[in-house]
This record gives sequence, C-alpha cells and structure tokens, in this order.
Amino acid sequence: MSKTPEVLFVCVHNAGRSQMAAALLQHYALGRVAVRSAGSEPADQVNPAAAEALAELGLDITTEVPTKLSYADVEASDVVITMGCGDTCPVFPGKRYLDWPLDDPAGQGIDAVRPIRDNIDRRVRSLLAELLDPQL
Repeated sequence: MSKTPEVLFVCVHNAGRSQMAAALLQHYALGRVAVRSAGSEPADQVNPAAAEALAELGLDITTEVPTKLSYADVEASDVVITMGCGDTCPVFPGKRYLDWPLDDPAGQGIDAVRPIRDNIDRRVRSLLAELLDPQL
C-alpha cells in the first residue's frame, strides 16, 4: 500500500474488543496506520474491564466514546475487522474483510478479559507486520 493503511475494528457495542484492538494498533503503529473503531449498537461507555486490562499495559481508553458504524467508516478503510460478534458490515469492492472470533468481555471481570486482550494483542501485532510489509 502506498498510502497510509486504514483499519476499522467493528463489534456490536464498540465498548470492549474493538476498543482494545484500536488502542493496541494505534500504540504499535506509531502513526503508520490510521485506526478507527465502531459498532452497530454503540454502548454508552467503554467496558470498564477492557479499560482496566489495557491500563495494565499502560494504555488508557477511558476517554474513548463508543461510535456508531457508518458506511463512510467502511468505505474509507482498507481492512475491516469484525470481532466475532456477528456484526454485518456493508461490503465494498477492494476492501479486505477479516473476522477475529473472540470471546465477548461484556459482563466479565478482569481475569476473564486478560486472555481476550492478549489474543487481540497477538492478532494486532501480526496484522501490523502484514500492513507494513505486505511481502510477509
């Protein structure tokens, strides 16, 4: 990709998985990737356990606001990643669509959310390597 790659993470409430993935990719990409997240039915706030799990890594998502998924978000993105939640996204030609089957952190404590965070972390690092070196 000659331009800055754009990635969209989608989950229903945009409060847990997609927020963690977006924060991790922003952290690792250091401005080399444009990152956004959204949901079809956004919650009122970020999942507190997801925020706590990321705080353990030094990342703060407490000020993030869950956002409604829009056609414009999908259209602007090169890669659209759904987070195993059955969300349907509009399909545009030329986009790469991935589904990461992840447990839902909603209603779970920090001990259950840490493995979800770690799974997302591994996937984000792998995605970043692919985006920055498409030869991989």
